[in-house]
Amino acid sequence: MEQFEVHILGCGSALPTTRHNASSQIIRVANELFMIDCGEGTQLQIRKSHQHFSRINNVFISHLHGDHCFGLMGIISTFGLLGRKHPLHIHAHPMLQTILKPQLDYFCQGMHYEVVLHSIDPKKNSIIYEDNNVTVETLPLNHRIPCCGFLISEKPKKRHLRRDMAKYYRIPTYARQAIREGEDYTTPDGETIANERLTTPPDPSRSYAYCSDTTPAPAGLIERIKGVDLLYHEATFANSEMHRAKETFHSTAQQAAAVALEAEAKRLVIGHFSSRYDDESILLEEAQEIFPATILAKEGLTIKI
Repeated sequence: MEQFEVHILGCGSALPTTRHNASSQIIRVANELFMIDCGEGTQLQIRKSHQHFSRINNVFISHLHGDHCFGLMGIISTFGLLGRKHPLHIHAHPMLQTILKPQLDYFCQGMHYEVVLHSIDPKKNSIIYEDNNVTVETLPLNHRIPCCGFLISEKPKKRHLRRDMAKYYRIPTYARQAIREGEDYTTPDGETIANERLTTPPDPSRSYAYCSDTTPAPAGLIERIKGVDLLYHEATFANSEMHRAKETFHSTAQQAAAVALEAEAKRLVIGHFSSRYDDESILLEEAQEIFPATILAKEGLTIKI
């Protein structure tokens, strides 16, 4: 089974602390690296995590609050200093074009690669990226400004060809791909061998949902992430700060856990912690009361899906 991993680069909220970096993650699917959000200091966190800068080709920005995008110019500049040649694709609210273009014009003259900005509508659920392995779709959220999460889903996989049957029927190499895709096999003598005899079921497709800054369970979210293998959901506050969460359009740890429970997620990781907490164990305890399969995000954490 190919790698599908979430690397936490930062899981703090708006105010910086010495314990947490601003929001950013790298999602590895096979050999492709996707970045979600790019808060200040992200490029240093990439260095610490030993990820390859050159494999990051797509960056997805949930919303245009600084703790989710202030690191973009540093990343873009560093890519240029490293001699990058292939394009960098940034998927974000269309206002990023207005914000970023003057900085690119001033700081990045003579750069040998292209920064391609793709506008997304945070209010709509739509597929914004697709390759041979995965799709990435937006998850409309409810925050103070337009904001969306992202659902990364593996495409259906091919069936496994049984080696013993391939040997027994002397199946030529050129025919094996079609069999893995579900076709029957016809022998040179004209006998048709059912695909079910030749193969075993494919590995299950996996999925990861990233729910950035939001009030809990905006309309349609539960249905879109139903059965997700891993859910990241912001949990800025403990239950004692429910009023503050409501005022700032954030979620408590218990509310994040309730979303995971209703969505029948397999696992939950909570993050985007308020700077008021020197110890997030209270957030973990409150979440686990509702959804036991909860863990805390932390810088340097790698979660395998």
